Amino acid sequence: MKISTRVELGIVALADIAINSEKGDTVSSSEIAARQGISQKYLEQIIVGLRQGGFVKGHKGLGGGYKLARPANKIKLSEILNALDNTILADTYEEDEDNSNTIRSSVNSCLWDKFNGYMRRFSEQMTLSDLIRECKDNTEDKEQYLMYYI
Repeated sequence: MKISTRVELGIVALADIAINSEKGDTVSSSEIAARQGISQKYLEQIIVGLRQGGFVKGHKGLGGGYKLARPANKIKLSEILNALDNTILADTYEEDEDNSNTIRSSVNSCLWDKFNGYMRRFSEQMTLSDLIRECKDNTEDKEQYLMYYI
């Protein structure tokens, strides 16, 4: 499966905002860009989609930046995916009535329908909060592997 950089970086930016605004601070796009190695110009285009999707609020002025518009545990991965690219969770094919008994039709229903269903269920159950928790756990595990003992 290929995910666009817009979706990938949108999720990264949203996670960055969630982590770095936990104490009520705003997070600027320049801070996100620097931390994540993303072009600020491209990031700002992505943030427009996140704002339109209702995931972040912008604050202007000195100390301005972005915060989550609602708690991370109320933002589902499926909502983020649909806001950034509404084709990811869409059906992979359209049924052709003339070919309903072909192998292609059987493969579509036996494989791709199930795959799409799993993907939808997974993304509807996972919240931004779950994703952040797993990322933190994953990072902590990697840090343990980098320890040197003398």
